[in-house]
Amino acid sequence: MKMKYFFSILLFFIISATHAENHYLKFSSFPELPPNTGYFIQPGLAGPYSGVDDDVLIVAGGANFPDKVPWEGGTKVYYNEIFLLQKNGDAYSWKKSEAKIPFAAGYGGAVSTPAGLFCFGGNTSNECISESWFINYIPETGAVEITSGPQLPVPLTNFAFAKVDNTIFVAGGISEPGGTSKKIFLSLDISNATPDEWKWESLPEWEGPPRAFSIAAAQSNGVTNCFYLFSGRNIKQNGEVEILYDAHVYNPLIKQWSLISDGKNKEFPVMAGTAFPVGASTIAFSSGANGELMLKQMGIEKHIEELKAADKNETVDSELAKVQQKLLSHLENHPGFGNKVIGFNTLTNKTFELATLPETGQVTTTAVQWGNDFIIPSGEIRPGIRTPKILKIQVVKDAKHLSLLDIVVIGLYFLVLSWMGYFFSKRQKDTNDYFKGGGRIPWWAAGLSIFGTALSAITFMAIPAKTFATDWSYFTLNMTIFLVAPVIIFLFIPFFRKLNVTTAYEYLENRFNLTIRLIGSLSFIVYQIGRMGVVLFLPSIALNVVTGIDIFLCIALMGIVALVYTMMGGIEAVIWTDVMQVIVLLGGAILSLSLIILKIDGGFSSIVETAAANHKFNVFDLTLSLKQPTVWVMLLGGIFANITTYGTDQTMVQRYLTTKTQKEANQSVWTNAILTIPATIIFFFVGTALFAFYKAFPTELNSTFSNNDAIFPWYIASQLPAGISGLLIAGIFAAAMSSLSSSMNSAATAYSTDIHFRFGWSKNTKPLKLARIATFIVGISGTLFAFMMATMDIQSLWDEFQKVLGLVIGSLGGVFLLGILSKKANSKGVLVGIFISIMIQILVATYQPVHLIMYSATGVLSCFVTGWTASWFFKE
Repeated sequence: MKMKYFFSILLFFIISATHAENHYLKFSSFPELPPNTGYFIQPGLAGPYSGVDDDVLIVAGGANFPDKVPWEGGTKVYYNEIFLLQKNGDAYSWKKSEAKIPFAAGYGGAVSTPAGLFCFGGNTSNECISESWFINYIPETGAVEITSGPQLPVPLTNFAFAKVDNTIFVAGGISEPGGTSKKIFLSLDISNATPDEWKWESLPEWEGPPRAFSIAAAQSNGVTNCFYLFSGRNIKQNGEVEILYDAHVYNPLIKQWSLISDGKNKEFPVMAGTAFPVGASTIAFSSGANGELMLKQMGIEKHIEELKAADKNETVDSELAKVQQKLLSHLENHPGFGNKVIGFNTLTNKTFELATLPETGQVTTTAVQWGNDFIIPSGEIRPGIRTPKILKIQVVKDAKHLSLLDIVVIGLYFLVLSWMGYFFSKRQKDTNDYFKGGGRIPWWAAGLSIFGTALSAITFMAIPAKTFATDWSYFTLNMTIFLVAPVIIFLFIPFFRKLNVTTAYEYLENRFNLTIRLIGSLSFIVYQIGRMGVVLFLPSIALNVVTGIDIFLCIALMGIVALVYTMMGGIEAVIWTDVMQVIVLLGGAILSLSLIILKIDGGFSSIVETAAANHKFNVFDLTLSLKQPTVWVMLLGGIFANITTYGTDQTMVQRYLTTKTQKEANQSVWTNAILTIPATIIFFFVGTALFAFYKAFPTELNSTFSNNDAIFPWYIASQLPAGISGLLIAGIFAAAMSSLSSSMNSAATAYSTDIHFRFGWSKNTKPLKLARIATFIVGISGTLFAFMMATMDIQSLWDEFQKVLGLVIGSLGGVFLLGILSKKANSKGVLVGIFISIMIQILVATYQPVHLIMYSATGVLSCFVTGWTASWFFKE
């Protein structure tokens, strides 16, 4: 009866927490910009310096035609005033600051920094400027301070700019009024807290023509954040104007430009527009001019100049009047700059229609991020016509409703898991049953459990996400298990089986001393709590994206269900749920892959062609570098990571001890290794197939992902039939919970055996009861850590998992290897090795001299070498 109530509450939370949104962008408005001093009406400002400082929106400078439109003889006026939009609860109001910017200017750049809104470049009514300044809002007084900043190398206006991490990049522009477009690329590192030390640097330019009035945005390319440059126009020496539709990307990590599009197909008609990043891999263009009407206007104006220069006669005068009327009609009837928001995915390099603006787009302004929203302040809506409107764009997290059938399937899956815990609880007579399954586990089930623990939700979601975003560079990493399996079988398993230990760390006391055993066991427990946070948080993202269920509620539900059946069923329940989840996940991946192949025109061959054309099958990068995911990094990092995982990780060692014989333990290791081949190929190809699918159907991709780890669950929920999608989503949760249960049980084993029972604490408490209490505490700790991770900005959970693996337990592999391989190693030397290894790992994490996959290798090697060396100076 209690179980029934539990699942009734579970289904109620799932159903009541779901919601759906129909659009990725939601539009609204802030109060309109107030008039400048001396005017009663604000027609709007083009080219203002806009940004946010101390949660206040700042709009400064800019230009407009306050009296008449330009074709009626209106004069363009520049301003130096500063407007502040302040929050007061849910209300917003404008305030005009008494402070002024140093120039009546506009069309420069503005970026929010800790030192204030950093404004640079632009032009006045008669000159381009190179100066920069900070607008610093002081919340205590409401006043504004203006201080000077680093000067640009050259005067510059109408350039593209964006902040990528802690660096501002500037591309193109014009250096003198009426001048030509420039090919110039600058950077400014603003990571130093002291602006006096900031200095502009010149960088190599892109391959392509000079440009002004182009657009820039910062977004990830799947590996690192990059500077993207789009469109613009090339104003030549003879006055001829070339409209550009191309796109380029600069990668600050490798300091190289790449061509995205040569512009022949006019994918980016966004000159002088605005752009901002959405989610993990989308750039949204909320406005922009395609240049066709501008060229038409320039053609009319050129014709007028030719007629004016011609000899006067009745025919010329008549033609001149007609052409002037044509120009007037063109200007007065200009339709504006469109209302379609174009999306561009930086991974598939595809453009698509993202949304529709409520009114025409605003150009010659910038998109400003304010909290989680983007603001388009004022700007130009037609040639010579501004708007005082302040557009607010809210990014809406889209979610797909699960059908009732899907929800029932998920509920039944959870029910089966809990029933398995109840079933195996009847067989738990003592801690030997609870921690080692009484030696009753068949080798094939132990092998599938080893494979399932390594598979987990991390493999199911993060591997396809990684190959979707990058390529097959990580393929070699998974294959290194074949190099490590013989080492585990001939070196580690015999030690653990002959000693008849419950945990791997009992051996460390036998070989060295109690202190090293405690260090190893405690390191493992800390690592497992961190691992639980990752494997809980990852599927929570999936459920949040797919159904809209709150991510914290999702973490709590999975943590509690996993805790329930692990506390009841012990290692037997853990292993048999692993067996079930391996079947479901591999079957689900194969089914999804088959449906993608059927959906894409050309099927399998088309996917292969698309992937090959986009360099998705890069496996062996032979570059001699330890900072990039080269084949050397994959081999070295994979070998040491697998030695650490399969040789010293209690979750794996515990399974070697659940079989009847050593031979069966060896067979379980080979079962895992052999299954790794098809599983790796399947999951890597799923990511590649997803890339081909979303390149063919770009509008089907959810643009609001905060990272790409939810890409596969999104496909499952949005493309698969009802019931099937529910089963696969349930499989993801089961995979996560099986990994959780492994971590809970093994960490509880380590605590109970290496600490509690070792010191004889609580002799009045039954060992089995103590084991369940330890499982409960570990499970709650891992769940709380997942809550903490949910508040962090994490681009790739695969990367985070590798960091946890390498940094927390990297030295443990070195300790075990010292004990097994070296007779000279002793406890004092090993302690020195552990200490030095920790120091080296901290330095590695801080300065990142090697790729994160190498963190395990640096931990193992540093501990082994320094521990062995130090042992020569001590005698035991």
